[in-house]
Amino acid sequence: MAATREATAATPLTAEALLASGTTTHAVRIPASLLRGGRPDAAGDGPGGEVTLRPLLVRDVDRVVRAAREQRVLASVLMVQQALVAPKMSVEQVGDMPAGVVQFLADRVNAISGLSIDEDELERAVRAPLARACFILAREFGWTPAECAELTVGQVLLYLEMIARDERPERVP
Repeated sequence: MAATREATAATPLTAEALLASGTTTHAVRIPASLLRGGRPDAAGDGPGGEVTLRPLLVRDVDRVVRAAREQRVLASVLMVQQALVAPKMSVEQVGDMPAGVVQFLADRVNAISGLSIDEDELERAVRAPLARACFILAREFGWTPAECAELTVGQVLLYLEMIARDERPERVP
């Protein structure tokens, strides 16, 4: 059976093209007020400053995850340090930056790395039938997200039917 394609045919990617996507860079403008610690300038916000970021690679994310086990703040610092192309900075230097600037840059790193979710995606996820069903089951039966995640679709449907009939199971799944 032939694979179906969407209305706009996409070009098949090569390994080289996929790997090259990790070398793209993005100019990011940091608002002047953020660079001044949130204090507005008498002449308006001013031009701010610009840095160059690249998306995080899988090995970068792995390094950040391992660091986060040790110290949560270090994760944001390491993310920004790994993604900064210009200016190049050490982990210690990024750790000495104002927290607001690091948070701003970490948000941008997440976005260009495809690690963040926008409002529309979040709305679709919340409205997804399975997500709504798990929320209802957690609320009705007091189950944790982990317990709900272990359910099969058949079990989810069975428990939803039990709620509709106002019945309760004897024990969690």
